[in-house]
Amino acid sequence: MSLFANRKARNRRRADKASWQMPEIDWRRLTYGVSGFAAVAAFLWLIVSALDQPIDRVVVQGRFQRVSPMDVEQAVRDRIHDAGLVTVDLATLQRAIEELPWVDTASVGRAWPRGLQVRVVEQVAAARWGANGLLNDRGELFLSEARFIPPELPRLSGPKGAETLVAKRYLAIQGRLVEGGVRIAALRLDARGAWEIDLDNGVRIRLGRRQVDERFERFVAAALRIVVQRSAEINYVDMRYTNGFSVGWRGSTKVAAVDEFDDAPEG
Repeated sequence: MSLFANRKARNRRRADKASWQMPEIDWRRLTYGVSGFAAVAAFLWLIVSALDQPIDRVVVQGRFQRVSPMDVEQAVRDRIHDAGLVTVDLATLQRAIEELPWVDTASVGRAWPRGLQVRVVEQVAAARWGANGLLNDRGELFLSEARFIPPELPRLSGPKGAETLVAKRYLAIQGRLVEGGVRIAALRLDARGAWEIDLDNGVRIRLGRRQVDERFERFVAAALRIVVQRSAEINYVDMRYTNGFSVGWRGSTKVAAVDEFDDAPEG
């Protein structure tokens, strides 16, 4: 490129810079826009203020056996304070209700013009845990010190933190035993990892630590019928054998081997 061409290009850029000017602002239109926005905001604020009425009614719904609707209502009113129907924090109210004993889930909704509607689902106790704890059908410990424990519930126990593990095994095997004519009275997992079952007819089943599922299936297939028919005579059934099981009879020190087995109990 020639010297003349470079000079011409520089002059053109200078001319472009010199010709640029700040665009004119239509202050009237801008003022109208800001005023319109303010008017809309003020209108919305008036609507919210009109709808944000004091809450004077709390309706509690659900099927109640252990939960008191009055306790639920009181938990809501304790946390409303000066909030109106629009500004009240529904999530906070829901958490407060779900912290009540025996409440599983809760939902809170607005009921215009001045009310709240609360729906509560109670916990379903599937088993007791230890001395005074209660587990739901998901294996969750929802009460550690229950004042009332339904007497028909089986008692599950195990090391701390094993609640879900023990509950899952109980839920997995209970149906099979009911089909065979017995129920679980107690299910234990000891600190060594060994499992034992107490049946409602007084017979104890020893499953040990290893191959627990396989041993349980063998009990159902080979020993359950004997346990149901002769429960008054049987103290325990030991499934901790490789190829069979043994029976301990009540009032006797003798142990009868049922089926052939090669090894002593394996644990």
